[in-house]
Order: sequence, then C-alpha cells, then structure tokens
Amino acid sequence: MAHIIVVGNEKGGAGKSTVSMHVATALARMGHKVSALDLDLRQRTFGRYVENRQSFLKSAGLNLPSPDVHDLPEIDPGTLKPGENIYDHRLSAAVASLEPDNDFILIDCPGSHTRLSQVAHSLADTLITPLNDSFVDFDLLARIDATGDKILGPSVYSEMVWNARQLRAQAGLQPIDWIVVRNRMGAQRMVNKEKMERAIKMLAKRIGFRIAPGFSERVVFRELFPRGLTLLDLKDIGVKQLNISNVAARQELRDLIKSLNLPGVTVDF
Repeated sequence: MAHIIVVGNEKGGAGKSTVSMHVATALARMGHKVSALDLDLRQRTFGRYVENRQSFLKSAGLNLPSPDVHDLPEIDPGTLKPGENIYDHRLSAAVASLEPDNDFILIDCPGSHTRLSQVAHSLADTLITPLNDSFVDFDLLARIDATGDKILGPSVYSEMVWNARQLRAQAGLQPIDWIVVRNRMGAQRMVNKEKMERAIKMLAKRIGFRIAPGFSERVVFRELFPRGLTLLDLKDIGVKQLNISNVAARQELRDLIKSLNLPGVTVDF
C-alpha cells in the first residue's frame, strides 16, 4: 500500500506548494511512483504547478519524472447515508483508487481549515507542516507568552493533529510521523531566531513532532513555478553551471528529504 504524505497547516504563505512539488518530484526522480491530490479546490496552486510542468515539458520536448496529479472523483449524493459527508467519500475514494499502484500519495492541503483537510490529516503516515521562521507562524502551533519563553497552550491546528492521531490509534494504524519544516530561516544569529529555536524545540517535546530544516527565501523558487520546474530539473533544461544560491538550495532539498526518513527512500541526488 502507498505511503501517504500530507503537507498541511492552516496558514497561507508558508511554502506548502513549493515543499509539495519538490518532495513529490524528488521522489519521482528517484524512481518511485508518486501520485498527488490538491485539496485546495479554489486556488489549486499545487495543481497549477504540475500543469505548468506538463505544458513546459511538452513544449520543450522533454520527458522528466513527475508526480501524477488526480482530481477527486465525483460522488452521487444519493448514495450517501444520513449524516455522511460527501467530501469524506470523495477523498477516501481517491486514495483507495491510488493506493495499489503507487509508492507514495502526496496530499497538498489548503491554508485554511476545511473538512477535506481534516480528513486528510487522519490519513497521513507522514505529516509535513511548513512553517515560516517567525512567531506569527508559530501561533499556528501554539500560543506563547510575550517573552517567547513560555508555551501557554496548543493552537486549534495542533488540536486537529491530535484528533487525527486519536482516530488513527482507534483504527489500529501506525502513529503519524509529524515533521515541522522551518522555512525562510535567517542566516544570521538574531534574537528572534534564537527565541524561535528554543520555543519550537520546547513545543516539539510537548506535543510530539520532529523538526526539519526547510527552504531559505530564494528568488529561484518564484522563477521555477511558471514552468513547473524544481531545483532538480535545472541541468536537464540546459543550466550547465549552478550558481551558489542554487547549489545551496539543492542541499536544503537533500537535507529535507533525508530528514523525512520515508520508507524505501535513499537520497541519491
């Protein structure tokens, strides 16, 4: 059965779609069969990223490994029993159809609380939560006092993850491996960065997640989206010499994939 990776939080602008595309494409390039679902039915940033990739590769005459993105199947409302949610059935039907033929299913969630996102979290074998390195985003995980040194309580998102874990435990499934990915970390040792580091380590022990390094703020990510490309595709499109920033970004991606510790994955790029 496929290993399910869910990329989610309840805040926009944290880099979910960038992380989703790079993780999914990296796995595909390493020879794994990867399918994906974009649950942001309104913006579809991840879905458009993959569509951009398909269009660019076709126009360039290239055939590069890529994740397959699928739409949620339509469900006849007349088949539902009283109290059943149609979105639950659409997502479960999509996952059931993809599990037998894929190594990984990656689910990209919207930056808001939706029924689909809630159900997706309960399906996660691995949960990736990208987080900008600021206390504005930290509030997604927990409430903290004015000094930044004391955790006051979990956020609604952390409580949703807790509920998802409870549902999995009741179903006899393996616990969710929850990884918080710190994006846009500053290169210098600043007071805010040091406070964030202390707070997130303290919270990790308290509510049970692992911490992984993410992506720094780089122009290249904004440039890649219109063509649907990732850092791993640059040499395939004729970039013979990567600049220092691109080399560093590839290393960040390598470190992230290693940190996820996904089953059967050996990082070879």
